[in-house]
Amino acid sequence: MDGQENEERGTGDEAAPETGRAPRRAFRLPGAGRWLVGLRRLGLALAVLVVTLTGIVAGTYAGGHQATDIGPFRAELSLSPSVSGGTTIDVSPLGALLLDSHRGPAYLTVKLGSLDQGRTEALLDDPASISRASQSAVEDVRVGVVRLGLKTLGSAVLATLLLSALVFRNVRRTAWAGGMALVITGGSLGLAAATVRPQSIEEPRYEGLLVNAPAIVGDARRIANDYTKYAEQLQRMVGNVSQLYTTVSTLPLYEPAPGSTRVLHVSDMHLNPTGWSLIRTVVEQFGIDVVIDTGDITDWGSEPEASYVGSIGLLKKPYVYIRGNHDSARTTAAVAQQPNAIVLDNSTTTVAGLTIAGIGDPRFTPDKETSPAGSGLTAQVADQVIGSGEQLATTVKNSPTKVNIALVHDPASAGPLSGTTPLVLAGHLHERQVFKLPQVPDKDPTTLMVEGSTGGAGLRGLEGEKPTPLTMTVLYFDQDKMLQAYDEITVGGTGQSQVNLERHVIKEPEKGAQVPVTPTPTRGGPESSNPTESPSATPTR
Repeated sequence: MDGQENEERGTGDEAAPETGRAPRRAFRLPGAGRWLVGLRRLGLALAVLVVTLTGIVAGTYAGGHQATDIGPFRAELSLSPSVSGGTTIDVSPLGALLLDSHRGPAYLTVKLGSLDQGRTEALLDDPASISRASQSAVEDVRVGVVRLGLKTLGSAVLATLLLSALVFRNVRRTAWAGGMALVITGGSLGLAAATVRPQSIEEPRYEGLLVNAPAIVGDARRIANDYTKYAEQLQRMVGNVSQLYTTVSTLPLYEPAPGSTRVLHVSDMHLNPTGWSLIRTVVEQFGIDVVIDTGDITDWGSEPEASYVGSIGLLKKPYVYIRGNHDSARTTAAVAQQPNAIVLDNSTTTVAGLTIAGIGDPRFTPDKETSPAGSGLTAQVADQVIGSGEQLATTVKNSPTKVNIALVHDPASAGPLSGTTPLVLAGHLHERQVFKLPQVPDKDPTTLMVEGSTGGAGLRGLEGEKPTPLTMTVLYFDQDKMLQAYDEITVGGTGQSQVNLERHVIKEPEKGAQVPVTPTPTRGGPESSNPTESPSATPTR
């Protein structure tokens, strides 16, 4: 037994060392050892790559933003990872323009913000600066994008270093991750820069309300070329406006009395900044007491457009305004916030001794295709616009003081006002017209004066062969608040660099201007067009 136990024990003793050495012999197998080492290194490399990509994405979203000035706008540029590249120009809330601007895994977003008041005022004061601003805008974008790229590169590398240091707690692996972030981010930005397509700006895709832009403004390239020519003309035109007062003073037929009230009638600005410079020049040169605006100061009535009305306060004269069919409630509120503005909506006010009543257009139809704007003066439209005229007529009749001027946007609203006031001012047609309303028995006659477009119809004015002229009218009222004369100012009326002033003297102010009688649309009648242009009274150039 003892021998057998000793034999078994001895056998166990010999087996033990063999069992202990077996793992060491298996670990030292050449093929398996290299495979395990390679697998471990591959895992570490993948981990470093994942951490690097995570750091790049986090750093891009966290630091890939750059505020910059583009012309008078304050813009926010941002980069984000992408598969195909491209650019979005966000004009909130109007929509966006999508450009196939470049390739590469980087997507650029340009978000246009508010207008800078100082730079906007500078543009209005110096029309030539509009041309300079358009030229410098490209350089503004280039500088902003370069700064954005550098900022994104630094942010991506920094975020990667911090993340890898937290994950690996190893200097070598952190350095590798930072180096990879620098190469990947720099290479992506370099690829985007190398594949830039400047011509993509001519081939935009639209989103939101901007989908209607091509239908409204026409071909972008043609309008850009036309506007360049038009801007050159306007620079000379605006300079000529300063000579208008000298021209007026030499007209022998009418000299405004010292106690007269001078009113400037403007309408349909449609976002044209040049219109403001003309208005300010005429206000100063003609000694204007009150400015009256019969609507359509904007195009879409959107929030970004509301900043356009900030120039009202620079006039430092009472500014009486009614809403047009392109002006929204937001636009009206922005006008009302101006310190010198008076917004009328079926209400009256007394300014410089004149009692003025006005009502806003009952429609909001900024889009040509928005029914009923695109369907002409249908029965539905006639009921709306004539109904607003009837409301204002009731307000005028109930006014405790005699109303000297009534304001409507669409001349089709003027019919019910016949006999309630001697003068009605309107706009909407982008064409100047002066005529009398059919006279009501036992009532004094009423003259309707329709202004053209003080903003040259905005971008719409460039769709024709010649730009739409910029028009405004100076009205002279005597101490009894009767209209004595009016000066029609036309800038670029023939598409050339000229300013035209035509004076009209009213021989019998109690009877109004010597112009034909033209009916306006009535309820229940056949569909009719807007009144045609009538001859002016006693013109003197």
